[in-house]
Amino acid sequence: MTPHNELRLLPWSGPDGKPCYLSTDTTGGPLSRLADHAESAQLAASTELLEHAREVLVDETSDPEELRLLATDLTCALRDALRVAASRGHRLPETHASGHGGDAGPSLPAAAFG
Repeated sequence: MTPHNELRLLPWSGPDGKPCYLSTDTTGGPLSRLADHAESAQLAASTELLEHAREVLVDETSDPEELRLLATDLTCALRDALRVAASRGHRLPETHASGHGGDAGPSLPAAAFG
């Protein structure tokens, strides 16, 4: 495995709200495993919150306070999911398209995304 010298965005913020980063040459160290576990827990909690949101939104008796709390929770979950996506995206291996049989993966036109 090639050493990875980039900083990893961790799934939590520092005490001042700023992002935390991990600098390591390995992906299996204790702090990396803790971050992996935290990311999984955040995504699982987001999945549960999404199901709860569906229930609240179809319930016509939901009051404004409940909707406000739901919006706050969804905002936090989205922040966490975006942080996980950014962190994982930065850790994907680079792919280089080449004219020598290299496969850079599927290529879709912009129209495919709506």
